[in-house]
Amino acid sequence: MDNLDVLLIIGLVLGVIWSNIALLKYSAKFKVPVINKDPLKLDEAHQQASEQQKQQDKAS
Repeated sequence: MDNLDVLLIIGLVLGVIWSNIALLKYSAKFKVPVINKDPLKLDEAHQQASEQQKQQDKAS
């Protein structure tokens, strides 16, 4: 391999490393919602929301 091939490989490796770091910085800005893992509480929350929606519909 001559010097051009070595430089090309080094450039590609550095590019992959740089892009991964940039992706990590970009993705760190996102907010992850807290998900309630208890299915019973989730079901109760859905029922309450639907009851509130029905009450609002009746009031309108």
